Amino acid sequence: MGIADRIKVFEVDIPRQAGGGGPDPRNPHPEKKVPYLVHGNDHVRERGAIVAFLTDMFPEAGLGRPVGHPQRGAFLSWLFYYQGVVEPVLVLDWAQIDHPIVQTTFRDLDTMLNHISDALDGQPYLLGDSYSAVDLLLSSPFEWLPDTASKHPAVQAWLQRCIDRPKLKAIRSRERAQI
Repeated sequence: MGIADRIKVFEVDIPRQAGGGGPDPRNPHPEKKVPYLVHGNDHVRERGAIVAFLTDMFPEAGLGRPVGHPQRGAFLSWLFYYQGVVEPVLVLDWAQIDHPIVQTTFRDLDTMLNHISDALDGQPYLLGDSYSAVDLLLSSPFEWLPDTASKHPAVQAWLQRCIDRPKLKAIRSRERAQI
């Protein structure tokens, strides 16, 4: 978004799946999770809400769809789809939890990936010709789980387009150098 000089990032410890980490008293998140955004007296949690908040605060970055934009509904729908379907389906698949209630409520991995693939039909990004915060959010978990979408060529091509963006490559190189 080009706002790195206008924000402060604080690293906190969190509980990890492998048993490491733990609640950090410096973490303002009520459940001691991440991410968590503090803006003055306002506090925002959940990835989709943070993305909507930041894209509304910094519309000049061109990654959101502001109120009144013809794609505002689609933009918000994808943010909520991430939170309500993509993330739960990926976690449940990773944990190898399968149950008819899960399938009915959240869908299964193939259904979710087919929905993304269908949305990409004839366009490079989820909202059309231009990359948006929706692409950033929805592509991000697949970087950690790269084999998850291996049977979906359209999704794989989209993921590669997202990963290959010059700004993202530079940021990821810096992040990996810090690890």
